[in-house]
Amino acid sequence: MSSRMCGSSLLVDLPDDILALIGRSLSPRDICNLSLCCKSLNTLAASDKIWLTQCEMVAFLSSKDLVEWRKSVQSYKALCRFLISVKPLVGIWVHQNPELGNVVYVMPGFVSVVGCRIIPQELGPLGIEEGPILWAPVFEVIGDYNGSTILILHGRDNDHDYIYPGSVKSVEKNCNVLLLEVEPKKEKYWSQVYSKSFEHYSDEDTGRKISRLDSRISRSQRFVEQSAITVPFNKLSFGDRRKLLEIVTSRIRMDIPDSARSPLFPCLRGDEDEFQRDMMQLSERRSLLIKMHKLGGGCIDWLASHELPCPPTQINLGEIKKILDRSSGFRNSLCGDDSRTQCARRKTLTDYFRDSFRQMLRRSGSMNGSRGTMKSSSSSTENKHAQLHDFLNSGDTIGLTLRASTMKLSSYRAWPNMHDSRFALYKLPIRAPTVGQEYAGLWGGTFGWPPGRPTEDKPGKALFFLVLSYYEESPGQRQLIATKILEGTHYVLHPNGSAMFIVNVDEPSDDLFPWNAGADSLPISVKQAFSGEGIANGYGFRYPGAKPGSLFVLHDGMLAFLWKESRAVLTLQRLNLEDLLKKGERVPALPPIANFSYLTKSYSNVFAGFANMTTSLSSTRCSNAMLVLQKKFNVD
Repeated sequence: MSSRMCGSSLLVDLPDDILALIGRSLSPRDICNLSLCCKSLNTLAASDKIWLTQCEMVAFLSSKDLVEWRKSVQSYKALCRFLISVKPLVGIWVHQNPELGNVVYVMPGFVSVVGCRIIPQELGPLGIEEGPILWAPVFEVIGDYNGSTILILHGRDNDHDYIYPGSVKSVEKNCNVLLLEVEPKKEKYWSQVYSKSFEHYSDEDTGRKISRLDSRISRSQRFVEQSAITVPFNKLSFGDRRKLLEIVTSRIRMDIPDSARSPLFPCLRGDEDEFQRDMMQLSERRSLLIKMHKLGGGCIDWLASHELPCPPTQINLGEIKKILDRSSGFRNSLCGDDSRTQCARRKTLTDYFRDSFRQMLRRSGSMNGSRGTMKSSSSSTENKHAQLHDFLNSGDTIGLTLRASTMKLSSYRAWPNMHDSRFALYKLPIRAPTVGQEYAGLWGGTFGWPPGRPTEDKPGKALFFLVLSYYEESPGQRQLIATKILEGTHYVLHPNGSAMFIVNVDEPSDDLFPWNAGADSLPISVKQAFSGEGIANGYGFRYPGAKPGSLFVLHDGMLAFLWKESRAVLTLQRLNLEDLLKKGERVPALPPIANFSYLTKSYSNVFAGFANMTTSLSSTRCSNAMLVLQKKFNVD
């Protein structure tokens, strides 16, 4: 057998469609390993026809969007790298504060993913599908030319919109917590530049000269030693974390150029020319943001006195220390509690003996104490916050980062238990409908019948978002739980994460649906009905009661839960958030940190940071919708 008919030649000579089929059985790591075998396989593994198949397997974009995104990156391999890294971010993220709802939906933009906050709002007479949804931008993760990622945080300060450049630290495959953090960095390049010029500066510039003993240590060893001690951001106290985020965002913010105010994602249109126009605007906007990110606008000069360049999106730790040192409440933490150091200097010899004796007694007590005491002592040591000066000394520069990690979280009725002191969003698992779980997923609706019809005294109805999920307590006891994640009232009626109703899908209901026709006067037929309980006034806001009711599955795919006593009805329909946002209306965001995660408990609509403007938008939208309806039905 000739050499051309064996080995890699057989694989290289295969038709493209056969190679595509083979590529579907390989992972990106397999293809990278294949490229190490020989030159011919290396060329094959780098070809677009192999990596296009991998991009399609990510199941993140349509084929049309893949072609458009490929135009802005160097290869399908780079595009696949980006898609794999950001896919875990796509979905619904929530926080328990404020009680009206904190819903951030991450969706594809243009070679990016965009986090959009759904604003609590009232629904106009045109309904969910036709009435534009109000939303505000939270953050973007943009793919660079080589498939790497950058972070753009959105925010508003002093009635002006800004962007805040940062980096994406890590995105775990099964991440369930999205954290906004500050990270000190010690890049190798900057360490080498710094070490080259370190010996040429005086004590005033560097704090100390390198001794002869230190000069014998290699640069790599000094770099490892300097970066060995790292303090995680989450080990700092809440006050330190909040202050660092405030300082960093205030120093790195950048004005948004007019050319960057174009849409964050293509609008939902059917016209090809308008779609291509959107693609061109999005491509220009993305290129501008990447250029601004690399230039590091708003960056403070790093070692400015030494005329060294500034790392992008990073700010000098010396500047941070000066700011924190001037801030009340941070001097002791930053300087390692100088007040205690000064007190120690004034101690007498008797004081030292007394302190040593007390320390010996404490050690003896901890060794001879009970197991519970030892546990509490160890837990208090573990829970002790790290010092701010240790955190700052673990790097040369400091910047904004986004980290998506996997944490062990408990939950109650499909709602995760969250920390009130973390700048974080929590991913809400949304199950796709399957056989036996046909009603799982995201639903939206309003109270009243017919669904969404306005009245003279109330032109709009509160829009609710509910996540329906299944839970099996025991065989024959499958429960369908409807968890509220958004409420469009002016003042909250039910806590965020409330179970609006719980039904047993294995227990049919004999109740009759009280209405025979819907908003279009067409007859209504019921396919199924289940018995359950709906939320009601209980013995406290956080512990509501429940009253019996029934869930009706209507012929048009809608759901309606009816409370027996009050005859109140909550009607629901399935939602496609991506399409709704593409048809929606953008409103201004909150200041950057609160825009990411609003940690203050509130029972009113804080996410419409401009409540009056949002209300006027809703009122104008309702008025315009009423005019459309009047013209459509010839109503005076």
